[in-house]
Amino acid sequence: MNLKIKLVGLLLLLCNTMYAQTINTFEFSLQQAIEYALQNQNAVKNAKLDKQIFEQKIKETIAIGLPQVNGKASAQKFLDIPTQVIPNFISPSVYGVLIDNNVKDGNGNPIKMPANGFGNIEARFGTTFNMSYGVDVSQLIFDGSYLVGLQASNVYKDLTVKALERTQNEARVAVTKAYYAVLVVQKSRELLDANVTRLKKTLDDTKAYYENGFAEKIDVDRLTVINNNIVTERENLERVYLITANVLKFQMGMPIESELTLTDKLDEVLALETMPLEAANVQARVEYQLVKTQMRLMELDYKRNIFSRMPTVAAFGTFSKNAQNNEYAKLTDKLFPTSIVGLSVTIPLVGSGKKFYQTNQAKMVFEKSKNDLKNLENALSLESKSAQTNFKNSAGQLKNQSKNMELATEVLRVAKIKYNQGVGSSLEVVSAETALKEAENNYIAALYNALIAKVELDKTYGK
Repeated sequence: MNLKIKLVGLLLLLCNTMYAQTINTFEFSLQQAIEYALQNQNAVKNAKLDKQIFEQKIKETIAIGLPQVNGKASAQKFLDIPTQVIPNFISPSVYGVLIDNNVKDGNGNPIKMPANGFGNIEARFGTTFNMSYGVDVSQLIFDGSYLVGLQASNVYKDLTVKALERTQNEARVAVTKAYYAVLVVQKSRELLDANVTRLKKTLDDTKAYYENGFAEKIDVDRLTVINNNIVTERENLERVYLITANVLKFQMGMPIESELTLTDKLDEVLALETMPLEAANVQARVEYQLVKTQMRLMELDYKRNIFSRMPTVAAFGTFSKNAQNNEYAKLTDKLFPTSIVGLSVTIPLVGSGKKFYQTNQAKMVFEKSKNDLKNLENALSLESKSAQTNFKNSAGQLKNQSKNMELATEVLRVAKIKYNQGVGSSLEVVSAETALKEAENNYIAALYNALIAKVELDKTYGK
């Protein structure tokens, strides 16, 4: 029995060891977390793949204008050689000579004078076995749509580069916000831990006063209620911490089961209000550049529709060899070459008006894209000014809430001194504890708002 218990224990130990080995542990600063996300976040990976896909599409477009060479080969056997009716151009005298000389037709039968006159005759043309092989070559010489397509390919490449940059910026913002959220929860946890320690001591002291007749039962009950609420809030905060940490790992593209420790601190936040404000360059924003590139594509699409109504020129060539014979074994005894080179020109003349209407639509879409770009420029300018104002307000609010928390701490200190000296009441201590807890909550909210405002402001700077 003891042996079985030992074996089970050993197995559990091994399982736990193996599980622990599968869990990766990381210690990341904010910058390291961002760099990890740029390599592992699925949205960034897909943006990189989109860029590679468009690079292949560019090569595909270029290949359309390169020489096209196709090989061809065919072989066939006529089970019945086709028969055709043609005018009889042989005179009766010629028939007489052919009959006198015992000339036979293609089927080996003696030639006879036509019984139905000399209007038409039935003739079989061709051989039983036929074979051909060769190559077809074509080269596009001029196509306005193709030339515009080449221009569009380069613009598309630029578009995918900017789309990747935008996705990377979005990843930076998302990771930064999630990182700060974890730091704020950690700060809140520190404050609650201090509250728990302080309240426990106050409660223990009050219980001692009560047992010695220096305090009432209601004093103990009031502090017990507050203490229980703080302990419950601390337990809830631990669950919130796990959620925020998992959100950060998700934004980074990190497995949720991984262990992550943050190395950055919130000390720099205390100097947020002194951070200098820059003049935002809206046109340098990747969002603006992206829409501007899209507008360029609309312009090229309009040009492509115009050029689609112009002539196209192409060169072609065919080089082949043919073999014909009634006997398969002799089919390749003699080959007959065929070579053709030429130039083809396609000129659109009269259509249904489809291309005309398509061109008009493309022009209107292009004009809309101009308006969209102007609207985006105004929107980004408004966003930048709003971000600056919001940052100033958030930084000021953080400063005020920090002072309020300091004042509430001092009020509680004085209230406890008065209570311990017997010149104050427990109700005064409870009120001071409640005020301090509220001040701490307001500080945490202001801290988070200031951090988020900083992230949004940095985004308007393209950081």
